[in-house]
Amino acid sequence: MRNLKLTLSYDGADFNGWQTQPGFRTVQETLEQAIQQLTGEERVRVNASGRTDTGVHAVGQVVNFRTSSSHAPEVILRATNARLPADVVIREAAEVPEAFDANRDAKRKLYRYVIHDGPVPDPFQRRYAYHCRYPLDAAAMHQAALALQDRHDFHSFETEWPNRTTSVRTITHIAVNRCGEYLWLDVEADGFLYNMVRAIAGTLINVGRGYWPVEQVARILQAEDRNQAGPTAPPHGLFLMRVSYER
Repeated sequence: MRNLKLTLSYDGADFNGWQTQPGFRTVQETLEQAIQQLTGEERVRVNASGRTDTGVHAVGQVVNFRTSSSHAPEVILRATNARLPADVVIREAAEVPEAFDANRDAKRKLYRYVIHDGPVPDPFQRRYAYHCRYPLDAAAMHQAALALQDRHDFHSFETEWPNRTTSVRTITHIAVNRCGEYLWLDVEADGFLYNMVRAIAGTLINVGRGYWPVEQVARILQAEDRNQAGPTAPPHGLFLMRVSYER
């Protein structure tokens, strides 16, 4: 059996998340069916770097799967894409060592949350950016976000606690930037808790609109209490941008 690594992009708007669920359209099931059609194998199971929720998008999701097919990676890329719907595409395909595991071997992931704070909602971005009714102070949001960098217990930004053995994670990069009416929050870390980025986004929006001072985010972090943080921002502004396998 060969081990193949795929890098995917998908528009999550019309998917019920990544993981296969009976009766729902998911990215995992859609990809597995396309690969099975190509290889003729009865069962193909793709293993992702991590799950994305309903409505969440990916620019650089990484998966691996094992196959007895002799097709070259470039053939698998081209022929599988021909069998996939328009809202999911394989960007890269490569054969990797047998031991490679897209989930366990991931060292860091970069997520981006996109916000539009123009006075009028943009109908063309309604599925890809969260429209905030308040004008936001991006500089204040960036300054507040810096309190989250490095290794901390992120219990305050975790939904359905506890759903991991520990809430401690290391954020290696966090920043808020603006271009015109759009802001984006980038968070790169060695791992993420359930809804962690969306909870951070909701908290920083409260800072950006002037509801909380910059210093409030550091206090929320120290509280280790989800009730102290801001709301969970909607899923449609969130993108999995990159998965890194080198330290």
